[in-house]
Amino acid sequence: CPSPVQGGDVGQCEKVQDQFRQQVLAGTEILDRTGDSLFRAQQVALETDAVGGEIINDLGTQREALERTRTRLIESDLELGRSRRIIKKMYLNVFSNKIILIVIILIEIAILCGVIYWKYGRK
Repeated sequence: CPSPVQGGDVGQCEKVQDQFRQQVLAGTEILDRTGDSLFRAQQVALETDAVGGEIINDLGTQREALERTRTRLIESDLELGRSRRIIKKMYLNVFSNKIILIVIILIEIAILCGVIYWKYGRK
């Protein structure tokens, strides 16, 4: 700014300096708000990272549980297959025992008829 000795307008110079100060202050405020905004964004990113880590750990635990469950299901299926075979063998044994029992009953009836005929039918 020119000095009053040089013949310059001091009022005009102060006005320009005030505008410059206002612009600098406004820029500083914007910079502060931007810094705060970046800090908040960084905090959100850190929290998101922590939550993501917890989720990954939970998913790993759930995966292990699902794998154990799958293994148990496969083992149960094998046991069910064995049980089916055993029950089928038992059913066949019961069926063959019934047939043998029916044959024995028929033989006893035939013997009884023979005895009755021999005792009463030969007169």
